[in-house]
Amino acid sequence: MLPDDVDGAAAVGRAALEVLYPVEFRPADAAARALGVERSRTRVGHLRDSDPDGAWVAELDGEIVGIALALVREGLWGFSLFGVTPGVQGQGIGGPLLEGALRTAEGCRGAIILSSSDPRAMRRYWRAGFRGQPTYAAAGILNRSRIPTGLLARPGDLEADRETIDAASRFVRGASHAQDIPTMLATGCELLVIPGRGWAAARDGSPMLVAALDDAAATDLTWSCLATAGAGAPVHLDFLGPGNDWAVELVLDAGLSLTPDGPIFVRGDVGRLAPYLPSGAYL
Repeated sequence: MLPDDVDGAAAVGRAALEVLYPVEFRPADAAARALGVERSRTRVGHLRDSDPDGAWVAELDGEIVGIALALVREGLWGFSLFGVTPGVQGQGIGGPLLEGALRTAEGCRGAIILSSSDPRAMRRYWRAGFRGQPTYAAAGILNRSRIPTGLLARPGDLEADRETIDAASRFVRGASHAQDIPTMLATGCELLVIPGRGWAAARDGSPMLVAALDDAAATDLTWSCLATAGAGAPVHLDFLGPGNDWAVELVLDAGLSLTPDGPIFVRGDVGRLAPYLPSGAYL
């Protein structure tokens, strides 16, 4: 991916992913759509800059029709985005994109992919040596009467809370998220921290990422994310994987609907993956 490809690549990523989102989470008006465009462009641009060897596009008749974004953080490889324009899927475009992104996994101790439920994508990941772990998703209108009192999480500061952020991220996946947090904040996330125990990123009332040293801290951080939601606004939690029963209990208490989600595909040493709600963009 070249710098001039970012806008077109981001558009392909949005088009490929939006069809998977429930209607209530799709942009409802022009302002929301414009915000989504800017957020996706910022995400793609950041990873093209930070991990250029893992950023690939496919072109058809001079038009970008596919995107693959991979990142490497402290020896951990992650697949951030993979999409082919609807209408040209199933034509052999995705395979070379995945192969290009996987080259940056060479020498890494482990690799993670947060998969959609698309059977074509899952087949590619399995054949690339990954093995899947089942997960849940949760969504709905939060029952605000269930939000606990006395939550410990407070607004965080990347510099002042760096030790906590590094420790919690390395505990759950063996690699810090600190390099990507500025971009998360630039795309509307709020940083929440329990000093010495964990951190979370909340956006529009939903937890985008939670990493903690214990289940109680992860529960507190997740409730604190949900507490930022506006009254009557839908919220969602994604990729509730094995070892994170604390999150299942929480979403049931919150009155949200629990459904199967796409699997987490892993290869090699990826750490505990708990207590942890991974980020779709930054793993």
